[in-house]
Amino acid sequence: MTRLEKTASIDAQLRLLAPSKVSEDDKLVEYDALLLDRFLDILQDLHGEDLREMVQECYELSAEYERKHDPENLEELGNELTSLDPGDLIVVTKSFSHMLNLANLAEEVQIAYRRRIKLKKGDFADENSAITESDIEETLKRLVVQLKKSPEEVFDALKNQTVDLVLTAHPTQSVRRSLLQKHARIRNCLTQLTAKDITPDDKQELDEALQREIQAAFRTDEIRRTPPTPQDEMRAGMSYFHETIWKGVPKFLRRMDTALKNIGINERLPYNAPLIQFSSWMGGDRDGNPRVTPEVTRDVCLLARMMAANLYYSQIEDLMFELSMWRCNDELRVRADELHRSSKKDAKHYIEFWKKVPPSEPYRVILSDVRDKLYNTRERSRHLLTNGYSDIPEEATFTNVEQFLEPLELCYRSLCACGDRPIADGSLLDFLRQVSTFGLALVRLDIRQESDKHTDVLDAITKHLGIGSYREWSEEKRQEWLLSELNGKRPLFGLDLPKTDEIADVLDTFNVIAELPPDNFGAYIISMATTPSDVLAVELLQRECHVKKPLRVVPLFEKLADLDAAPAAVARLFSIEWYRNRIDGKQEVMIGYSDSGKDAGRLSAAWQLYKAQEELIKVAKQYGVKLTMFHGRGGTVGRGGGPTHLAILSQPPETIHGSLRVTVQGEVIEQCFGEEHLCFRTLQRFTAATLEHGMHPPISPKPEWRALMDEMAIVATEEYRSIVFQEPRFVEYFRLATPELEYGRMNIGSRPSKRKPSGGIESLRAIPWIFAWTQTRFHLPVWLGFGAAFKHVLRKDIRNLHMLHEMYNQWPFFRVTIDLVEMVFAKGDPGIATLYDKLLVKEDLWNFGEKLRANYEETKDLLLQVAGHKDLLEGDPYLKQRLRLRDSYITILNVCQACTLKRIRDPNYHVTVRPHLSREISESSKPAAELVKLNPTSEYAPGLEDTLILTMKGIAAGMQNTG
Repeated sequence: MTRLEKTASIDAQLRLLAPSKVSEDDKLVEYDALLLDRFLDILQDLHGEDLREMVQECYELSAEYERKHDPENLEELGNELTSLDPGDLIVVTKSFSHMLNLANLAEEVQIAYRRRIKLKKGDFADENSAITESDIEETLKRLVVQLKKSPEEVFDALKNQTVDLVLTAHPTQSVRRSLLQKHARIRNCLTQLTAKDITPDDKQELDEALQREIQAAFRTDEIRRTPPTPQDEMRAGMSYFHETIWKGVPKFLRRMDTALKNIGINERLPYNAPLIQFSSWMGGDRDGNPRVTPEVTRDVCLLARMMAANLYYSQIEDLMFELSMWRCNDELRVRADELHRSSKKDAKHYIEFWKKVPPSEPYRVILSDVRDKLYNTRERSRHLLTNGYSDIPEEATFTNVEQFLEPLELCYRSLCACGDRPIADGSLLDFLRQVSTFGLALVRLDIRQESDKHTDVLDAITKHLGIGSYREWSEEKRQEWLLSELNGKRPLFGLDLPKTDEIADVLDTFNVIAELPPDNFGAYIISMATTPSDVLAVELLQRECHVKKPLRVVPLFEKLADLDAAPAAVARLFSIEWYRNRIDGKQEVMIGYSDSGKDAGRLSAAWQLYKAQEELIKVAKQYGVKLTMFHGRGGTVGRGGGPTHLAILSQPPETIHGSLRVTVQGEVIEQCFGEEHLCFRTLQRFTAATLEHGMHPPISPKPEWRALMDEMAIVATEEYRSIVFQEPRFVEYFRLATPELEYGRMNIGSRPSKRKPSGGIESLRAIPWIFAWTQTRFHLPVWLGFGAAFKHVLRKDIRNLHMLHEMYNQWPFFRVTIDLVEMVFAKGDPGIATLYDKLLVKEDLWNFGEKLRANYEETKDLLLQVAGHKDLLEGDPYLKQRLRLRDSYITILNVCQACTLKRIRDPNYHVTVRPHLSREISESSKPAAELVKLNPTSEYAPGLEDTLILTMKGIAAGMQNTG
């Protein structure tokens, strides 16, 4: 058989195994096949026909398993993979990881394509798209037409609504930034290549570009060889602003203006309407991360400030070029003349100034002064960042956003007064909206620290003052002392305060906050907060360190017991007169989804979070306080993840009320802001869902639903904790059956995976906890507890099944909870978990694993019964298709991972290696002796560490979340 015939045969078989089309506008299989064709050709050119055939053979065995779920297929696949030369195994593993990334890109292009088709048709009724997309135009029309809200009501709600998206550096982004950029170019090439109006020449050029980018991505090392620093994480996070968010915000706000016009509002959103805001934890989240030092916090603030000034500076000359008109109002003319006269004081400056800006162009005079100050602002931040000092005086820069806005507002008013409003509403309005959104700091940095760290500082202070041990005082005594100091004026300590490194770190952080401009900072988050004294302690430390504009202090409640006690703790806080005067009627409370899920399981955590929010809102109303809920959600269902709009619309009534803060973590940042259309869709979803929740709140649960949920939550918690925390075999089983111990080798974050170096599940962070189970496709933290809860209430009274159906059909919170777990089951495969057990777990623990898998199957059946479904995802054929497309790729990587872990952990495990297949000795296909050079510090046999990490990254790409 010729090479051409073999190629055709491989491609035909791969297409045969692909899922069929779902609808007429379904192009997913077509897009995936196109990318796969290009990649297989590249693979053959680089590594030869034998290796391409090996990839095909592995795919066929995996696809056979997906059809029959016969464990013999997995065993045969494992034998094929373990027989490969280490260099060949890396190439095969990398190939399937790469193919999963390409499949994801095909999905994204397909989603964008279907959205464009629906927009052209004006059709948002199919597929529950109004719910799944939260399209802003459709939401506004529904509020006015169906829900009988007046356009003015909608406009007022939007003007006063705020969504603050908080980008965090949690270590869940497993894909390197250099690869993400290549993926973006592949996505763009595929979109253009499949357009209807493409010419033959364009097609040829795009096809060549596509192949270049696919090859460049394949040849790029996927593995981070060293952990990123917090500054690296900050730069990576800020790159999204440069690439999509910066221009995406004004574009989105223009679309908002259009949507409002379509419901009868002939007025633009005010440029300073706080509709979308951005904050960050990158360089400020020091909870359990010793690498986030005061110096790091200072650096990231200055870096963000420099980047913001640079972004403005890059646009200001375009704005000057556009505003060339000579008519202006008297106010602007006077200002321009003043600048003109002041420039004469320096003859040289005067000549250069007016060479560029003639007096007949007054807007350019004003904007030229803005440009100069932006330049100085940028350079001063750069000098402070690199040298620690700057010769540029502060008065030559913009020190606050009001200074920056004033000349821009002057230009806007003048244009409107002279009949040039259409010009004012062009680039100048976009610029004003950017300044209002991003300020001079680009994002506001939150500081997060554990409450015990503040206790340590205050304990050192009280001992130094000779008044006892703060740590040993009762809560009442702590509050009494803190309030007496807050009401007094004497300093608490001087330079002679004895300090450990930890105490110095806390105090130096407050000193950095005091040193830098206040607009750099957002909130001060206290993790593990339980009492009012935790909040008052931070208030006192801010005062003692001379923070001129104190940060708002936000307690974070995570574990089940803390969430349960949160309303009472906040009520005690609000009962303190000093504190009520301090907050001026506004308070923020953060609720954590990660540790609550790890503490009690998903069902109990979700219900406790729901009830805690209801009670917190009641407390806030009682004291006349406007409460903003800050949702600390992760990317996976186990950490509160899931579709944005569903998460918002399933929150309790009155808990959002036009004000929402939410974390955007790890790989979710790329999914939300990696591309222009993704950025637009993200801003639209958050805005539309927040508006709808406020103007059309979801129903409150009936008393009988609450009672049933309470009963189920008790049973679910008992089941979950009896296995995770009380079963003596569990920790050993978990560490053997998953790659949890190897997680740290991925170098995907600056933060350690544990809060404490030693300890069990309690000390493990939620991210690696979820990550490990996601890798094996068993997802235990998500579903464990659901089955026991359902079985209990159904055995108690079969009529409860009718009530559960009623809850699923009428109550958004319950429906979303069930649907997300159903999606997780659709991604799961207990057969894969069985393989990990067989290869990695001690024989005396096999029975324990079998019981867990029996629990998994029983829970899945009960879940389908509650949802009234015969099959998983029967109501979402598009998602079902996407998962099926990825399954065979993921299975190969699962088998490869399990076999590689076996070889790493068992030095006596022997495999027979076949001769080297690849014709080329490249970085990714060197023989075993050469592979050691790729990672000389690895204690594993040559090639195994790289193979393992590649499987982790590939499975993460296939599951579309890592933690």
